This record gives sequence, structure tokens and C-alpha cells, in this order.
Amino acid sequence: MSTVTGPRSQDAQDRQTPSEADPSVAGLTVGLGGPSGRFARLSSSWWTPLRIALAVCTITMALGVLQKAPCMEAGWDRQSWRPFKALCYSDIGFLYQERGFAEGNRPFLDTGNYPVLEYPVLTGGFMEVAAQITWVITGDPKKDITVEQKRDTAGVFFVVNVVLLFLCALVIVGLTVATARGVASRPGAARGQPLDALYVAAAPALALTSTINWDLFAVALTAGAMYAWSRGRPIWFGVLLGLGTAAKFYPFLLLGPLLIVCLRGRKLWPWFQALVAAIVAWGVVNAPIYLLAKNEWMSFWTFNDQRESDYGSIWYVLKLANHEVADVNQLNLVIFGGLCLSIAILGLMAPRPPRFAQLAFLVVAAFLLINKVYSPQYVLWLLPLVTLARPRLRDWLIWQACECFYWMLVWMHLAQFLAPGNPELPDRIYWLSVVLRMAGTLWLMLVVSRDILLPENDPVRQGDVIDDPSDGVKSDALLPARA
Repeated sequence: MSTVTGPRSQDAQDRQTPSEADPSVAGLTVGLGGPSGRFARLSSSWWTPLRIALAVCTITMALGVLQKAPCMEAGWDRQSWRPFKALCYSDIGFLYQERGFAEGNRPFLDTGNYPVLEYPVLTGGFMEVAAQITWVITGDPKKDITVEQKRDTAGVFFVVNVVLLFLCALVIVGLTVATARGVASRPGAARGQPLDALYVAAAPALALTSTINWDLFAVALTAGAMYAWSRGRPIWFGVLLGLGTAAKFYPFLLLGPLLIVCLRGRKLWPWFQALVAAIVAWGVVNAPIYLLAKNEWMSFWTFNDQRESDYGSIWYVLKLANHEVADVNQLNLVIFGGLCLSIAILGLMAPRPPRFAQLAFLVVAAFLLINKVYSPQYVLWLLPLVTLARPRLRDWLIWQACECFYWMLVWMHLAQFLAPGNPELPDRIYWLSVVLRMAGTLWLMLVVSRDILLPENDPVRQGDVIDDPSDGVKSDALLPARA
């Protein structure tokens, strides 16, 4: 059955509804009246795609905060196993106490009887802003306070960060809506599917991992860069990407996929503009800290270089299985270089120019799969990219199920719930969760690669009209010849 209420507006005709675009969604509507009909009035409601996505994101984030309630109630005590047993662990409350913030110190510039902050400069700045707000609420942190008071203050710091990260999530969803709309102003271009942003807004992984760490800040800057490119602003793309790299390293990886897109589209000048802008933006943010506190600035790079194989990675599983790889850093570089070369060949040899989001997803996913640490919150890096690269319910559900399974098992592993009766035996079910998580990501990589090789299967591509609705930078081949 289809709902028929009147002719569609021109705006509604420019885009398909989810029930029309995705067979899996259409199947779910059978009990609700079926997919929308050709005469359905779709644009008369106050609930625009943006408002729907923002409302859903708000509900998702609220559920995530409720999920962290046991840890908020018990306080952020490193000696307690409660964060793992209750599946509510977060770095935020603990690092406030363990990186000098509880004493009123600034990241990088102040030192004391605590480890140097092992985060990039802009993430340290984000933490500093949250700490300043916390101190306004709780009072002067320089005065002597008890351990219990520190934990109480850490709870306020956590709440402040929840609010700031919630704003980041709203920004990500809003920018994904805008990017997914495509470039409607281009001649012959159809609008994209802004409701695809629900794959970000409603993701269980967003609720479960958004407040584990500060990754959402870098993801918001990266989403801003993707939006800038979709609107034909390569310099702003570079600026936001450089800022994102100053918050987390992974946004820098997007310059590689963009190069392949620009080579196929004969638009190397916009790519060069983006590259220079990214380097300048990253340098401007990092230079003051580098000049004032070089050793502290180096802590992020030193920490990641010297870090051993850690939770979530295949290398950690091999270490648990007594097959530890001696030099993971070098092997990572070799494998990642080979994967990037394969993705580049795929992009250059594809029958039609691949979409930027497709190649960006493949590169970031490859980086995560072979990285020596794959923390639960790293799934947030992929959320906007998956939405733009492969907005299909079936594939999204498979991936999210694998991520949620791993999220649950890693805390149970840390709480030693999975340890068998014999202490000599490893908890192989945790190994399974790591492999299953990697399999879910590999599944998405395979279907995205298939879409590149068989463009007719791409759920986003607008047939023969336009290759990438979210690419707003014109090709040099389309520009008039210069005199």
C-alpha cells in the first residue's frame, strides 16, 4: 500500500525517500503502509531531514549518557573495577585527575608530578577549554583538595565534556546532511539523500563510544572539511583538515584519496591548494606549543611510536596468542603502504571516477585494520565516511552489530569476565570479537570496492548525470580554455 496525498513538490521529486532508495528500508515499511507513493506529499511537514537527524542524534547521545550513569554515580576511581564491569569506562574523568587538570595546570605548558599529555595540540586545547569551564563551576583548582574532591571535580569535567561533545555530534550530523544533499546547483545534478545522515545520528556506536574520549572533535572538523569540498572550497577544506589533523592524526590520510579523485578529474590545482592550506593550518596551531615546549609537544609522537600492540588490534591478539610481532611499526608501514597503493590503483583504473567518500573510507578503514591499537571509539572516525560512501541499511546493520559486539567484549576482557577457569588459558572469545569487528569493516570495504568497480551498484551515484553529487570542485576539463 502506498500513501497518496497529493502531487509531490519539485524539491521532493529531486530526491528519493529512504523507502525508495534502499530495498532493506522498503522491506521494513511493509507493516507501515509500504513505500511512499509517487503522489505522496513529502515536503509539507516542519520535520525537515536536518531537524529529524538532529532530533535523533539528541536521543542517541542522551542514551549514551544514561549508559555512562553507573560510572558517573560511583565516581572516577582508577582502583575500582566498576567502569569495566558496568561497561561505562571513559578516559575523560580519569585523565582530568592524572594529567594535571585537577591541580589547575595547562596541557603542555605546565608540568608536574604527572605524565605529559599524550594528545595532539588541538585536542589538548579542547580539554583546556573544558577544564576552564569546570573551574568556573567548581572553584579555584589550585587550592589543596582531597582525593574525593578531585573525583567530584572530575565528574563535573566529564559533564562539561559531554555537553561539548554533544555539540560536536550535532555539527557532524548537520554537516553530513548538507554534504549528502549534493550539489543541486550544478546543471543536471539531482539532489542527494540528506536522510542518510540518520546512519550517523542513530548509530548505536555513537551512543556507546562518543564519550570515551575526545575523538568527536576531530570527526567534526573532518566532516567540516568534507562539506567544504562539496561546496567547492578547497582552501577551506585544507584549513579544516589541517585543524582536524592537529586534533587527531587520521584526517591527514584524506589527502591521499583526494589526490586520486583530483587526478581522475583533472583538478590538481584545487588539491594543491588544499594541501598547502592543511599544512599551514596545522603549522599555525602547532608552532606555538612546539616553540614553547618542544619536549611536551613531542609526547604524542613519542607515545605512539613506542606504544606496544594494544587493545582491539590484530597485533594484540597475536601477542595474547604468544605470536608477538617484533617490529609492528615497520610492518604497519609496509602493509598500509601496500593497501594504499592498491586503493590508488582501484581508483585510477575504475571504469568511472570514484567518489571521494568511497576512497576516503577505504583508506581510513585500512589504517584502522592494521593499526597497532584499535580503540572502541575509533569507530567514530568511520561514521560520516560510511554514511557518504555506502548508505545502505543492511551493510550498516552488519557493521554496527560487529562494532557493538566488540565494544561489549573489550570491557568484559578488561574486567576479566572472559577468563576461563584455568588461568593458563586465554579468553579466546575476546579474540573472536576482534576478528569479527575486523570482518564487519572488511565487509564494508568489499561492497564499497565493488561499487567503484561496478558503478551501477553505487547507491549514491546519479547514473550517467554526475559521478559524485558531493564533489563541488569543478574539473579543469570542464573549465573554458584560457586565452
